[in-house]
Amino acid sequence: MPRFVIAFAALLGLVFGFANVARAEFKVEISGVGITQIPIGISDFKGADSAPQRITQIIAADLDRSGQFKTSKLVIAIDENTRPDFTSIKTKNIDGLLTGSVTRLSDGRFDIRYRLWDTVRNQDLGGQSFIAFTPDLRLVAHRIADQVYEKLTGDKGIFSTRITYITKHSNRHMLWVSDADGENAQAALTSPEPIISPSWSPNGNELAYVSFEGRKPVVYVHDVSTGKRRVLANFRGSNSAPAWSPDGKSLAVTLTKEGGSQIFIIDAKGGDPRRITQSSGIDTEPVFSPDGSAIYFVSDRGGSPQIYRIPSSGGPVQRVTFNGNYNISPTLSADGNFLAFISRADNSFKVLLMDLATDKVTTLTETNHDEKPSFAPNGKLILYATQVQGKETLMTTTLDGKISAKLSGQTSTIREPNWGPFLKP
Repeated sequence: MPRFVIAFAALLGLVFGFANVARAEFKVEISGVGITQIPIGISDFKGADSAPQRITQIIAADLDRSGQFKTSKLVIAIDENTRPDFTSIKTKNIDGLLTGSVTRLSDGRFDIRYRLWDTVRNQDLGGQSFIAFTPDLRLVAHRIADQVYEKLTGDKGIFSTRITYITKHSNRHMLWVSDADGENAQAALTSPEPIISPSWSPNGNELAYVSFEGRKPVVYVHDVSTGKRRVLANFRGSNSAPAWSPDGKSLAVTLTKEGGSQIFIIDAKGGDPRRITQSSGIDTEPVFSPDGSAIYFVSDRGGSPQIYRIPSSGGPVQRVTFNGNYNISPTLSADGNFLAFISRADNSFKVLLMDLATDKVTTLTETNHDEKPSFAPNGKLILYATQVQGKETLMTTTLDGKISAKLSGQTSTIREPNWGPFLKP
């Protein structure tokens, strides 16, 4: 059941740092077949066995999960300085070839190098060298995948970004931050009380969320690098559903300080909130448009939960969704072209995608218990929580719904994922 039951019906939406406890390890399972995929061969990097991380496997999984590539493993190891035998390579029906090497240095660091080849045009597409200690090897692999993705598609890769999500096991609620593939998860907060609605700041330095640790919903902002946090909203009644503005200077929140549940905007440093919506219904789950000019939110003002849009300065409200009688959890692509949300039909909750230019709506998922979609920062994938064979898990889907990837391995509940922004190199 989507968290809207909490955030909407009931408005339920420790100083901490990162701790390497109860690490959540995921395995990526990819399904579906894309219509157009770039076939790319990935050779074993020469000397790769010297590293504790399987660098080429991480790169391949990243590219496969994107839905843009069909990877194949070459059994031979080719380093970045060796020009491939293109005549032989072309018989393998691949358009690109990734080669490289891993060298362990005397100080314990690793020198990871790669080169990308266009096997159709017999061209060297360039490469790079990375020097890293063991804890950063996965990040290096993700950055290589990012660069391969960008060189071959023209779009920025998202594999070195991070996601956050919430788990519950027994009476322990935990907020996690992990790599975009779900691996390398670290606990940011552990609490005996619920944690809901995590939201990344635009620069990726902070997380806003709602904690019930004081037996009341309070909005906090947490600095990821220092582990320090501050109270953003602790007004009378409920404080929930924080969402950052694109410039990071303010957040939209749902407050009941004036009676009903309404949308307010509050400065990121705190202060007096400014009311945006004016209705007798429940208004919640706000999210800013990419340019900051509008706020999309959920309201039952028409009798059932639907998604609406309002100027961020306040003003007339426009209804956005009309399919079905239950549409919640809006999220927007970075270019502002698409709206993803959860829709209920016949007691099934699925991820739907709306083209905002045409209002065309497409169902993306085949699962029935989906919740909280979140776009990748390049807008090419959607992360969401769901159930597969009775087990809660995280999944990604391409915007055509043809390629899905399950991030499995958790035995506890997994809720409310949120995909972070691009990180600076």
